[in-house]
Amino acid sequence: MPEEQSQTIMAVDELQAIIQRCQILKEADFRGEDFNLFQVAGQKCLEDGYAAQLLEVVQNEKNKLCNAKELFLGLLEQIEQTSGEQVCQTVMLLLQPLQTVLFKLQNKKAYSVGLSLAMIMNQLTPLPVPYTKQQIQEDKLGLCQCCNAVVDFAKPFVNEVVKNMEKSSECNDMELKEELLKFCMKSLKYPLLTAQLEQLESIEEHPFRRFATEIIDILWDMRELIPLVFLHHKGRSPSWENEEFVDVEQKNSADSLACLSYLMFVQYFGIDCFPMVFSPSYLLQCNMTHIEVLLKRTEESVLSKGLDLFESSLLRMEDNSLLHQYLEFSDFITVPQNLLKVMTLCPIEHLRKKSLNILQLFIDKFDAEGKYTLFRCLLKTSNHAGVEGYIIQNIKDQIHLSLTKVCDNSWFTGHHLISLLDLVLLLPEGAETDLLQNSDRIMASLNLLRYLIIKDNEYNNQTGVWTMLAKIEQNFLKPLHVGLNMSKAHYEAEIKNKKENRREAHNSNTVCSVTVSGEKMPAMTTEMQLQVLRSALFTFDLIESVLARVEELIEVKIKAVT
Repeated sequence: MPEEQSQTIMAVDELQAIIQRCQILKEADFRGEDFNLFQVAGQKCLEDGYAAQLLEVVQNEKNKLCNAKELFLGLLEQIEQTSGEQVCQTVMLLLQPLQTVLFKLQNKKAYSVGLSLAMIMNQLTPLPVPYTKQQIQEDKLGLCQCCNAVVDFAKPFVNEVVKNMEKSSECNDMELKEELLKFCMKSLKYPLLTAQLEQLESIEEHPFRRFATEIIDILWDMRELIPLVFLHHKGRSPSWENEEFVDVEQKNSADSLACLSYLMFVQYFGIDCFPMVFSPSYLLQCNMTHIEVLLKRTEESVLSKGLDLFESSLLRMEDNSLLHQYLEFSDFITVPQNLLKVMTLCPIEHLRKKSLNILQLFIDKFDAEGKYTLFRCLLKTSNHAGVEGYIIQNIKDQIHLSLTKVCDNSWFTGHHLISLLDLVLLLPEGAETDLLQNSDRIMASLNLLRYLIIKDNEYNNQTGVWTMLAKIEQNFLKPLHVGLNMSKAHYEAEIKNKKENRREAHNSNTVCSVTVSGEKMPAMTTEMQLQVLRSALFTFDLIESVLARVEELIEVKIKAVT
């Protein structure tokens, strides 16, 4: 007989021997030591991979062991002691006997159900959530299957709560309801917050979509779905004496509620239950808290949910319909600031591009005063030349709409515009400004100024640009001239030095390091460095050519007046 088969027989025989001895005992004679022997033998079967044999023993009607409380604690101990690849298998094996035992408990049933669900979720949470289509199909650790088994385990207790609620308007089973609500909140945070929930081809029943549907159904059946959708976590805190617990609970609640909003407003789980009486702007306001939570995360699976929720909330609205007063809510300032961080810092290209599209959507939805206020805020806080250049281009577009009478408003003409141009037509550090680093902003500013000079004239002066021309020359054009001369001289000298060093070394492939803004760049050959320096000079030439054109236009306009 093979050794492995012999070990199987030994493990199962040992378990059967203990079972047979316990079967003949009366309940009064059954002691804790007897159950401990059963536990040890059962754990041995699990560790050796003989779960099927153990399940057969546990499900046998003849083997009702000890009192419910002792068996309950024993089963929980089995779940608590398992780890790694055995977790899902062990949990699924023990769910049915655990459910049976819970129904037999007379005291503290709600507490025991809550403890069971909490223990199970705590054991599952360290496991990685399958994300790609292949990972979901393989389900190596059995997490997809296990999650749905756990929700099936909870359903009878949900039905019990629902029946009690139907009998009385005041549910007398609040403790059990609260424990089930905690389970739903944990499930929203894990695995649903990080799970891939889009429809996938060739997967007939997406396990996490099914799990999400079940969680939403439980919340709806317990009459908690709609209240949770409108529950803002800010300002609310559970009754913990320890402040650390308060912070942890608030963060967990925030993640769960954000995931719930994503499920409802992006994936449309439970949307049929949602009352269609709220305006798109109100729904956006409600979701901004959740969007902020999601955009602060760095995981692709979570960050993408934040972008999707933001986009779907904005797409429900018509352009120019969002009132400027909404910017008085802090979320309407912090969310676009977080969006800018995704645009500029996220290493995932498609998320950066999507965030840029969403920023434009956000801008488009505001009324004129809202756009004006948002532009001022972003110019002051972005600290990124590319973003500032993008905002300046948007300002130019709004000025064009005003001047062509397509959109008649006073926020992008006259004194309001002058105040905005004060933030745009200047060099942050005068002639010492790093022109290369700020080239996007400088080019956008020059293009805006060129547009204003061409489209507006000194007689009408709708934009106010002619009123502030002297200021523009002092704060922007003159320092830009000086900065260009210094920068070009510096880079030309650098090119000359590199060429001389190359001749001396007789080797154009000499490798050396370059430091930019205090950060050491990857090693570069001399030829590579020369290419970088020439590219910088080309940028300066481009700026200089646009600057020359602007000054030429100003001169022509002034001569025409005189």
